Amino acid sequence: GSLEHNMMQRVPVASDRDSLSSNLAALNQSLANMPQAHDRERTKQYSPRNPYPTPKVYYNAPGPSPVFEDPAIYEHFHTDTLFFIFYYMQGTYQQYLAARELKKQSWRFHKKYKTWFQRHEEPKITTDEYEQGTYVYFDYQGTYESKSGWCQRIKYEFTFEYEYLEDELVV
Repeated sequence: GSLEHNMMQRVPVASDRDSLSSNLAALNQSLANMPQAHDRERTKQYSPRNPYPTPKVYYNAPGPSPVFEDPAIYEHFHTDTLFFIFYYMQGTYQQYLAARELKKQSWRFHKKYKTWFQRHEEPKITTDEYEQGTYVYFDYQGTYESKSGWCQRIKYEFTFEYEYLEDELVV
């Protein structure tokens, strides 16, 4: 059996060589465009050595579109859009509207970690001071190890202390 098998081995034909050549060319092309180690690093925040105040003329750009003044539009936004508005339009009416809609969707803001949490399941432990269980949270920064952020992550065995719960915003 094994002698016959060795004798019956295929001899490469032209189409096999073409396919091999094509695969090799594709591998070489992908190797040439392979991400480099520095591609995953966060961009550094620019900090000028000699800061100069920006002239007022540059602040004359119009604000957000009037459509963003309508509270009803926020219930149609995707959760990521609400997070974007919350973190990038700080101190505005739009931030307030985004936060209000996130609260309507059962997200809760943690004042210590400055991020949003949502119960993944009912808490395992509930007291007057805290609850403990599994939560989904919005990671707006990422970590040094993961080099990523702006996503939802799960936190198991998390203790949410009520003293850090933002509860001033009424929905």
